Amino acid sequence: MTLLPSSPHRRTTRSRYGALLLGVLLAAGPVGCTGAAEPPTPRASASVSASPGGSPDGGTREYLLHRPAGGAGPRPLVIAFHGRGSGAEELRGASRLEKAAGARGMLVAYPEGLRDAWGAGSAVTKERPDPDADVRFAEALVGELVRTGRADPERVYAAGFSNGGAMALRVAAQRPGPVAGAAAVSGQLPAGRAVVRPTGAVPVLIIYGEKDPVRPLGGLLRPGPAPAGEEPITPTMSARDSAAAFAAAGGARGPVTKAEAGYDRTVWGAGPAGATVQLLVMDDAGHTWPGSSITPPKGFGRTSTALNAAGTVVDFFAAQQ
Repeated sequence: MTLLPSSPHRRTTRSRYGALLLGVLLAAGPVGCTGAAEPPTPRASASVSASPGGSPDGGTREYLLHRPAGGAGPRPLVIAFHGRGSGAEELRGASRLEKAAGARGMLVAYPEGLRDAWGAGSAVTKERPDPDADVRFAEALVGELVRTGRADPERVYAAGFSNGGAMALRVAAQRPGPVAGAAAVSGQLPAGRAVVRPTGAVPVLIIYGEKDPVRPLGGLLRPGPAPAGEEPITPTMSARDSAAAFAAAGGARGPVTKAEAGYDRTVWGAGPAGATVQLLVMDDAGHTWPGSSITPPKGFGRTSTALNAAGTVVDFFAAQQ
């Protein structure tokens, strides 16, 4: 399978629906290095298995992979999930995660979701009959990067924004063994019939806007209808309850909240397994990536400049090593 060129102005997601594969197959060619000059972004393709019945969660997926210049051997890996209605290139542009990660020698993989979204919840829907497909895809992507010697299996992290942040939390909740840490910006754990509950100790960081109008800080328990043709919007619990669920699963100590410049930081101290959980609530901020230079869509609220979320996320991951 060949690499597909990409540019900052083009994003594609290719899916060959109905392909029923017996195993998990990934094909990723060589990728370029991201240096100071930032050459054109490479794009690799990956095939994942479909569930019985040929539901449209198999076929070919794509992801952007950024590898810092210099060095050799397996590196820490960050899997970064984009938001609903967005894509890998958009998250890359808004977050600039690879810049912060590259400074610490980390790989960043930006995978593409199906129909520009992730199955962050556990509920079966007509549009997503196999709600676990994206979890398997994330596992397969990590497995391929580990198998080819590019990623260190002991230092795999999940991050994301909005629906992608919920996806990162879902992966950490359901696969706590392989995940060394997770971070969500404007993302919460799914609730209701789509509920996802943490099953083990994982260091988790949640960054949230105090005045998020899209996915409120207090949770989205009764989301409105999705646009015609799109899968239902997944309900979520509050940001604090999401963090507390991970703290409880890891046996973390009771929360302590401290006001810092431009945000409040709540920390659940590390429990027996050493997993700390943090919640950062950004003052007067909306459904945005703190520190981003990209203007958010109308109605998404203000972007906080109190911190750079990319650097904060990467520093949190590095501290877990």
